[in-house]
Amino acid sequence: MPAPEPTTAPERDATLPGHNLDHLRSATPSRAERAFTVLAAVFIGALVITNAIAGKFFVLFGQELSAGIIAYPVTFLATDLISEIYGRKRANSVVFAGFVVSVFITLVVWIANAAPTYQQSPVDAESFNIVFGLLPGVVFGSMIAYLASQFVDVQIFEFWRRLTDGKYMWLRNNGSTFFSQLVDTVMVVTIALVVWPQVDGNPATTPLGYETWEGIVFGQYLFKIGIAALDTPLFYVATQGLTTWIQDDPRMAEADGVME
Repeated sequence: MPAPEPTTAPERDATLPGHNLDHLRSATPSRAERAFTVLAAVFIGALVITNAIAGKFFVLFGQELSAGIIAYPVTFLATDLISEIYGRKRANSVVFAGFVVSVFITLVVWIANAAPTYQQSPVDAESFNIVFGLLPGVVFGSMIAYLASQFVDVQIFEFWRRLTDGKYMWLRNNGSTFFSQLVDTVMVVTIALVVWPQVDGNPATTPLGYETWEGIVFGQYLFKIGIAALDTPLFYVATQGLTTWIQDDPRMAEADGVME
């Protein structure tokens, strides 16, 4: 059998007709693009793990909190950093990417839950349903609350930036997060833990009563704004560190975020 002929340049570039992809394939991403990729990855990773662990609750200082509260504030810090360094359009693009990921997770969990369970499966159907029964509702509620709160966060952040002419980073960091976290907390707890259990037909899930709902909303919001206030120094340090590192990149190209 004859050996395959070497791939020619036209065949190799057929993925993007009319463009030479050799430059893209061999180029080293600029520091700006590498930093953006890491921030976007941290954002999406925090969003995914938040949805995965949101069904477990614990009590801290007498307040009921979802375990998802541990990672979720990181998403707002990440979008604030992206807004500060890259602008509103880039921040909105990451928010939309997180929405796509949430839709994907919902579909995968729904298919996995609907699939028949093998008799010798280490995780039986009941256990799987207890752990992941709330996840579609949590993800659904999170997606709606997430889109609303993240876009609110980005818009308010940009509003304060323009109003103060780029001064007072602490004001736009906290001013945007405090309000957007309130929107997010009320919406996600209501949709995921009150509305969804009433419509999903799953006996493993039950809707929260008003007093429990009130306690969770208040506790989670209080925790979120506390974390938001505490992460302000981190926001300053990360912004300074990233902008200095990016500006010191001697080979950063202005086009396409790649280095020559």
